Amino acid sequence: MSLENEGKEIPSVRLSTKSTEEPKQQTPIKRQFVNFTFYRIRPEWRLLDKETRKQNKEEFQELIETQRKSLLQHYYSLVGLKRSADFMIWRIGYSLESFQETTAQINSTFLGKYLEITESFLSLTKRSMYIDKFNPEHDEDRLHVIPGKADYLFVYPFVKTRDWYMSDQTTRQEMMDDHIRVGMKYRSVKLHTTYSFGLDDQEFVVAFETNEPSDFLDLVEELRFTKASKFTLRDTPMYTCRQRTIKECLDALG
Repeated sequence: MSLENEGKEIPSVRLSTKSTEEPKQQTPIKRQFVNFTFYRIRPEWRLLDKETRKQNKEEFQELIETQRKSLLQHYYSLVGLKRSADFMIWRIGYSLESFQETTAQINSTFLGKYLEITESFLSLTKRSMYIDKFNPEHDEDRLHVIPGKADYLFVYPFVKTRDWYMSDQTTRQEMMDDHIRVGMKYRSVKLHTTYSFGLDDQEFVVAFETNEPSDFLDLVEELRFTKASKFTLRDTPMYTCRQRTIKECLDALG
């Protein structure tokens, strides 16, 4: 599946009870690997002369643009928002090899010698086991991520307690119903949930897109009062990211 066609609507198949023909089979959507990589520039890079820094950024930008042929990528600046990272690349693809290959290419650039990866979250798309009862027509297909629709992205790893998994399905669904009900109040905030069981240190990676950071703050605060919240073991570190072009992310480095 070409990543250049990401974001297009995938038609559903409606079956007629009157038809005598064999029902058409939908082409299964391939699950996607997702990676959020956070970079920080070493202070000594800023001591280089202006022309050298300019050349470094141009080389890096040219490489990143070529990588978009094999990966869906979006770029976010964290300058002034988080001391542990300057920018983040959100990558989506169909193989882990593509993540390794593109990272190796970044390491080979002159700027790459001055970049530190301060955090990297790896996950995979997966269909949710919980039902959205408040919006039954909502497509619960989480195998296909369509990112980059808002100015701000909030990313953090998520781990639940073992008691959560020991609870019966009905109890967990009831708590998720309350969780979904709260989320529906904040329609300006879009949630992307991906799964990391066995792939990385966390169990989930959650990413919220919005143009209104205040709405996200109010949403998170209200979710603290839901029953499901007491089963949260870890939901940090949290990253506030502003979507920019790769050139703007690099220019903000200095």
